[in-house]
Amino acid sequence: MSDVELRHLRTLAAIADEGTFGGAAARLGYTQSSVSQQIAALEKAVGGAVFDRPGGPKRVRITPLGQVVLAHGRELLTKAGALADAVDRFRAGNGRIDIGTFQGATNTILPAVVRRLLSEHPGCDIRLSEVEPEEPGIGDRDLLFHYGHLEGDVEHVELLVEPYLLVARTGTFPAGPIPVKLLNDVPLVAWPAGPHQTWLERTLAVGGARPRIVFRTAGHESIVSMTRAGIGSAVLPALALHGSDAWSDDRLSIHRLQPSPASTWYLYWPAGRTRSPLAARAIDIAQAAAEDLAGELLHRTGPDGRDT
Repeated sequence: MSDVELRHLRTLAAIADEGTFGGAAARLGYTQSSVSQQIAALEKAVGGAVFDRPGGPKRVRITPLGQVVLAHGRELLTKAGALADAVDRFRAGNGRIDIGTFQGATNTILPAVVRRLLSEHPGCDIRLSEVEPEEPGIGDRDLLFHYGHLEGDVEHVELLVEPYLLVARTGTFPAGPIPVKLLNDVPLVAWPAGPHQTWLERTLAVGGARPRIVFRTAGHESIVSMTRAGIGSAVLPALALHGSDAWSDDRLSIHRLQPSPASTWYLYWPAGRTRSPLAARAIDIAQAAAEDLAGELLHRTGPDGRDT
């Protein structure tokens, strides 16, 4: 079976569709003798006739063996066509890219990546999926945004370091950066219990603070709303406030913490895999977008913790 070639299978399919060797030759642009030679080579490889040839102008009939070869041959031809298309798109810089992400990156860096890729490569196929923070894994993805270290055979670039900020009702704390220890026994609105919230509470405890969790709710906007209502303060990643009106809301004050809890954003890809031009370009765009975000964070969280 190692002698079977795709051109043999392509000729077999053409004869089955056209009904005659002559019709297949015209369809494929071969001579009729070339078609006969290819079928002879195929029959030698599979060990039997794939067509009954009645002779004359009558249509040929495919044999049971030929039907088996044709069924599997069509599958191989389809896959070969898909492979050729993928290679062509790869070389052209277009193609498919699978990106895993989390909410923070989805709201900030990812839109810039998607917008630029579609602008530069209108034919590209971008497939996005949100990854559970508790169980991140790159799987078959080309790229994965994640805040934290990822186990496995991967490579990465560091995108940015995101500080956590204290959001409180105006007048609750003095202006400027707040020592973490001042949060000890302070009422706090927080995320539901989970690995990330546990990490944050442990980090605060290292700084000497064990706040009283008075309410847990999912979603950054919900936490800010409860803080605005005066239920308690909140400690949130800086980019959770990206695009919100919290910075200009006179009812709220935003402070840096000392020492400041922080998480590092990374962009991962499988180690040892040749990166497509699309994936390489996505990494470049993500790094540029992250640099812009880092500059915005520096501007937003100046020495007094307020919008500068």
